[in-house]
Amino acid sequence: MAENMSKGIAALGVLLLAAAPAVAQQGKNGRIVEQVIARVNNEIITSSEYDRAKADQKNEVTQDCPVCTPAQVQERLAPLEKNLLRDMIDNLLLIQRAKDIGINVDTALIKRLDELRLQNNIESMEDLERAIRAEGLSYEDFKSNIRNGLYRDEVMRREVGSRAVPDKAEIQKYYDEHMQDFVRQESVYVREIFVSIEGKTEEEKVGLRAKADSLLVRVKAGEDFGELAKRFSDAGTAKRGGELGLFRRGMMDATLEQGVFKLNRNEFTEVIPIATGFEILQVMERYEAGQQPVEKVETEIQNVLYDQKMRPALREYLDRLREDSYIDVKPPYVDTAGVPNRPLEELPSTQEGAGSRR
Repeated sequence: MAENMSKGIAALGVLLLAAAPAVAQQGKNGRIVEQVIARVNNEIITSSEYDRAKADQKNEVTQDCPVCTPAQVQERLAPLEKNLLRDMIDNLLLIQRAKDIGINVDTALIKRLDELRLQNNIESMEDLERAIRAEGLSYEDFKSNIRNGLYRDEVMRREVGSRAVPDKAEIQKYYDEHMQDFVRQESVYVREIFVSIEGKTEEEKVGLRAKADSLLVRVKAGEDFGELAKRFSDAGTAKRGGELGLFRRGMMDATLEQGVFKLNRNEFTEVIPIATGFEILQVMERYEAGQQPVEKVETEIQNVLYDQKMRPALREYLDRLREDSYIDVKPPYVDTAGVPNRPLEELPSTQEGAGSRR
């Protein structure tokens, strides 16, 4: 149970942990020791939060690239560490904005907790709370972290994402300018839901097969495949909604290829047992050999253009939030978004001050 619970918690993402409330610590003389490194309106970022986020960043990079050498891990970490404080400030600004415009995520929070309960085969919400506390975590902080993630996602969707969706003319223009990119061999664009059985007992494998079967039932009932992959898949592709990418014949394992190449767009396989677990694959798009018509690659182009527009649009939006906010950063820490460091008045730390969250 503890092992499964830890994996479920980890799946919620590094940012949730990075946003956890500051916890004051007492020195030998009883004085609370907690360094405030930034103020964002009426909230603070502390050195312990920063250090925890930095450690979480390193863990995530290491997990994403298990074959990387320490030097390669550090190379990947360098730009992330450079912008870490910027990203933590961005995080707080988005949460504050969501609250300011009255976004309510209570229903989504209950749904997310129930999904976590089901993912870890926990019988009741009370048992979920006990399991989280058994991991040494505060249940209230745990819920708050999930709530903050939902706030961020919803404010970005409403205020930025809706304006980054490309129109038909933009999609056609991109297609016309990149037609050579859409000459394809017979291929399929695939995503997955993967349930791992590595290191499990035979009894546990039976339960994991049941989990895979239940996920297939939910897919067949019409639930979004990508959302289920994000929340329940054990593969590294989960953060991308399970997207594996484009495969031509001969590129996949024969067992999997046999299942997917007979499918049409949006169709999915049954549960496929493989050596390391159970796979469910969905064909997001199917391409016959030759020049693909724009209708076939529209979703692919839309994703490319959305990413191209979303990143600068989000940065512009966050910069506007900064203009309307009070942000102080204590040297030598740097906000790479361009907010200048100003002298930060040192106030005696108190238990109340260390937890001054909205």
